[in-house]
Amino acid sequence: MNTLRTESSRPLYDQLMQRIKDDIDRGIYPVGSKIPPEHELERNYGVSRVTVRRALSELTNAGLLERKQGKGTFVSAPRIAQEMKNVHSFHDTCAAAGITPGTRVLRVREQAADADDCRDLQLPPEAKVVETMRVRMADGEPVVLEKNHFSMAYAYLEEADLDGSLYGLLGDYGVHPAQAVHDLSLCTATTEQAKALNIEPGAALLHLREIIYDQRGRPLHTSEQWIRGDRFVFRI
Repeated sequence: MNTLRTESSRPLYDQLMQRIKDDIDRGIYPVGSKIPPEHELERNYGVSRVTVRRALSELTNAGLLERKQGKGTFVSAPRIAQEMKNVHSFHDTCAAAGITPGTRVLRVREQAADADDCRDLQLPPEAKVVETMRVRMADGEPVVLEKNHFSMAYAYLEEADLDGSLYGLLGDYGVHPAQAVHDLSLCTATTEQAKALNIEPGAALLHLREIIYDQRGRPLHTSEQWIRGDRFVFRI
């Protein structure tokens, strides 16, 4: 029995949380694996059912575990945390979390600018934009469907390799994102979005719309992202 320290000032549920975290870090419970049921944890650690449930609830709220109705509690894939106050590339955000980023390009095309493009990118009527549509991957799993609109000043993107960091590519041309205006809301996945993100149609998604400005304060591009909330969190 892996009994906890009842004489410690640290609450038993907190000690149990740390034991489970340590087991996850050591690979005893790898991502996607099922952890022992409550009664087994209760017996193994010599604690009450209330303590076990508090520990599991805290770990679930922290995103380390997820409960599946009728199946049990499983180790979650790590969530990607992005700071809203700064502009970061998806590539850099993943790298900072120790996650391998990846990209699948769905399309790159020219199209007529709509009213939102003309307003947000300060374009004249009848202008065109370059649209990029990509799926962003974390450790090989699709987590974000991303659509960007650029003015035709960035027409070179049509011939560029967009499998890596878009901001890294723009940096090679002396263009750097510096500020952003964000609108964050909830939505449900359409059939097309669900297929791209390998989820069920109607699943809940975070919808992030942004206007990104360059280092000179000029509109750089607009962005719409449909994001799996089970893999992504935003820090405000």
